[in-house]
Amino acid sequence: ADLYAAAEDWVGPPPDADGAAEHLVRRYLGGFGPASPKDVASFTGLPLQQVNALLDRLQVRRFDGGLVDLPRAPLPDPETPAPPRFLPTWDATLLVHARRTGVLPEEHRPKIFGIKTPQSFPTFLVDGRVAGSWKYEDGKVRLEPFGRLDPADRRALREEADRLAAFHA
Repeated sequence: ADLYAAAEDWVGPPPDADGAAEHLVRRYLGGFGPASPKDVASFTGLPLQQVNALLDRLQVRRFDGGLVDLPRAPLPDPETPAPPRFLPTWDATLLVHARRTGVLPEEHRPKIFGIKTPQSFPTFLVDGRVAGSWKYEDGKVRLEPFGRLDPADRRALREEADRLAAFHA
């Protein structure tokens, strides 16, 4: 038989507005940090002043360039290579970082986002940055790079594309 109960019986009482905002900021940084306070405000819809006050209260870790993150969030060694990755339409990584040029170089923004395509296009990352778009057609992943790719990146992308095509099949 189906059992029904109040949500509070399962997850506890709802947080107050400040507690909910803190939770939202912590969850955003947990998924997408390090980030700028402006990125946090943009994603959460909270005013920048409120975000800054919350970040002070949360005692976040601060980095050069104005980025913040959770105090004990793991960070990879800066020399760690980023393998190629394929992102689908509406992928949170791209949408959350729509204004962060570390993921989406400014020269590629018009190729991905526009008035008629606010949802983005499927893209691929090389070394953690958007380097082109892709399509799945006729059982294969077709790459459309935005520039020249070195042979090692092209091989790694092809291997990842083959795995993605197998997944689609």
